[in-house]
This record gives sequence, C-alpha cells and structure tokens, in this order.
Amino acid sequence: MHTMGTPGLWIAFIAIVCVALVVDFWVLGRHGAHRVSLREAAWWSLAWIALALAFNAALWWWTDGHGGRAAANEVGLEFLTGYLLEKALSVDNIFVFLLVLNTFAVPAELRQRALMLGVLGAIALRALMILVGAALIARFHWILYLFGVFLVVTGAKMLLTPPSEPDLDHNPVLRWMRGHLRITRGFHGQQLRVVEDGRTAFTPLFLVLVLLAVVDVVFAVDSIPAIFAVTLDPFVVLTSNVFAVLGLRALFFLLAGMADRFHLLGYGLAAVLVFIGAKMLVAPWYKMPIGLALGVVAALIVASMLASLVVAPRRSG
Repeated sequence: MHTMGTPGLWIAFIAIVCVALVVDFWVLGRHGAHRVSLREAAWWSLAWIALALAFNAALWWWTDGHGGRAAANEVGLEFLTGYLLEKALSVDNIFVFLLVLNTFAVPAELRQRALMLGVLGAIALRALMILVGAALIARFHWILYLFGVFLVVTGAKMLLTPPSEPDLDHNPVLRWMRGHLRITRGFHGQQLRVVEDGRTAFTPLFLVLVLLAVVDVVFAVDSIPAIFAVTLDPFVVLTSNVFAVLGLRALFFLLAGMADRFHLLGYGLAAVLVFIGAKMLVAPWYKMPIGLALGVVAALIVASMLASLVVAPRRSG
C-alpha cells in the first residue's frame, strides 16, 4: 500500500505519542485519584488539540520540503479533516462511556484512570483495524464503495430511528468476563486485580476499562470507514485518528455534564455519515476537494449544535 509514512515519520509519531502519554500518566500519578474539574478538563482538551495541530503543522512542513507546497497543503487538509471527523464522531463514544461508568457506579476519583487505560486499549484496537482496512483497500479497491453504502445506510438509520441506549447487560464481552473471571464485589482503589483467599480476582475497574475499549471500537466501525473517504494514506488515517482519540478522556469530562444540551448533535453526526458515504460513492465521477469536504463536515456539526441550543428537547410522556 502507498503511504507517505517513512520510517523516520513513523518513529517520530510513535515517540510523540509515547512522550505525551508518559506526561499524562505522570501528571495523573502526581495528583493522585481525584475528581476532574471543568477547568482542568478544558485545559487538557486545549493541550491535546494544540498537540494535534502542532503535529499537523510539522507534517505540513516536512511534506513541503519533500513534496512541494501543493502536496503539503493537501496533506495538511487531509489530516485536519480526518481529525475533525473523528473528533466529532467520538462525541457519541463519550455519552456511551458515561453510561458504562454510571452503570458500574465508578467513583468520580477513579473515572480518570479508567478512561486513560480504556483509551490506550482503544488506540491499539483502532490501529489494528486501520492497518487491516488499508491493506484490504489496497488489494480490493471496490471495498471503498461498500464503505460508502454502509455509511449512508448507517447515517440514514440514525436520522430515522429514535436514539436508544446500548444494552450493556447483553454485551457478549461483558457476559464472557462475568462468566469466566472471578470478580470482586467492590472497587479496590485503582487496582485492577487483587488476591482474595489465595486466588486472583479482578476488580470492577478492570471490567470497566475492557468494556470502554470494546465499546469505542464498536462505535469506530463507522468512523474508520469515514476517514478513508478523506484519504487512503494509512499514515494520515492512523495519526489523525490517534490524536483525536488521545483527547477523548479530557473531552469526556468537558462534555459529560452537557449530554442533554446538544440533543440534536446525533442528527448532525448522522448527516455527516450520509455526506461522507455519498462522497465515497460519487468519487469515480467527482472528486470533491478536501477543503470543501472539511467545510461541509464542520457546518453540519456546528449547525446541529446551534440548533440544540435553540430548539427545546422533546419531553417524553
């Protein structure tokens, strides 16, 4: 498969992510388990966004020196569009994360650690999905049109079907863990497993972080095909995806209390999926400029958020 990712670029990307995660874990360890304030979440969100934009700027600069200004502008827009697309579609993940944490009654001071470890698992699983998807597309290009149909159908179902909460009790991964693992009755601080009566037992925190990673991947089934509509370069797809996921934890604490405020956002995200799917399907006849695609995606998201503030949510009953 063709990619702009040289060994040097891959090493630089992995190093940046590792350093960022080390700093993140160091800060968490320094402050200990605590309830995350809105101000702290806002600062961390800005930090992750700034890191992604700085990486995009560095990527633009490198491409400008090796491939020319036109190629640099295209790569920069592809990364930015992919990042915005994944960031927007991850909002649904945040609301499901909130459901998982509330279902298991995770104490507020432990939620940050659960999300950090869950995000790490999500990054690993997403990287595997992206690399497999890129390999399949490189060999069977027609898969892109299946992706397009899938996105259009998924978006249409989201638009026409009333939103409903996932049924966690029937999640196969959770049912398997409950049936095959020894689980403690309560939490044991930040520990994932303990020894009880001479036998190893896993804490509910372990179940939570596994479920967070699995749920994220389930909801990435639509976002990963969507980003392949922006670019087929595995390096740009993976880097923009990972930088978007890295900021999920901070975004969770920023938006967790505002789940009801943007009640129409789901419709905006559904419209984005339909648009991206349609963009894939018409690609043989019309190759939409990346800048135009970025503008449409941003307009749909902003419009749904503004509409949420203007239109009162429908009251049930």
